Amino acid sequence: MKDTEIKRLLCAHIVCVFSIILTTVVPPLFLENFSVLGTHLIWLCICSICVTTVNIILYIILKPNPSSKRISFAHKVTKFLKCCVFFFISCILFHGIIVLYGAPLIESVLETFLFAILLSTFTTLHCLCMLGPNIQAWIRVFSKNGAMSIWDNSLQITTMCSIVGAWLGAFPIPLDWDRPWQIWPISCSLGATFGYVAGLIIAPLWIYWNRKQLTYKSR
Repeated sequence: MKDTEIKRLLCAHIVCVFSIILTTVVPPLFLENFSVLGTHLIWLCICSICVTTVNIILYIILKPNPSSKRISFAHKVTKFLKCCVFFFISCILFHGIIVLYGAPLIESVLETFLFAILLSTFTTLHCLCMLGPNIQAWIRVFSKNGAMSIWDNSLQITTMCSIVGAWLGAFPIPLDWDRPWQIWPISCSLGATFGYVAGLIIAPLWIYWNRKQLTYKSR
């Protein structure tokens, strides 16, 4: 395994972490009374848009899974449209799963859907950028010993950390502490965000630590 590839991964993750930080620092300069807790829905939109933009730009620049085949413009447009459909379906599925786990069905629909978009941004969007709208590739990456590159390992770690973070964030909601961050879905979205950031930090460190043990099958 080349150390240069790990460095590229680390740089990409550092940029992603800073993009999250910027969503809390920059908006107050332009939006009056902005805060992550006080105007949480606005922050959810800003965070999702910022992370989406950064991930797409990084994918275009770094090209972690380059293809040797020449791809026509029509094929690229079709792939992009499929990715949009996959992302929308992901948002709907996450919304349904969140409701099944106890989120309000009718009340707070907007809050729940924006949280679903954030989760899709941290998980599905990353998969779409790395693997494209290829269900078989997704199943391969998230199956045992299915990773074919350090980018696949990174995808596994960041996705799992984001979901686990969102799940852990739900624990304080029913407690009678009467804190502003217990309002739905603040603690869950913050948990997902902290989990995503933790995954971005953990992934390159774990890969570097285990680089001698990691072996990958050819594509």
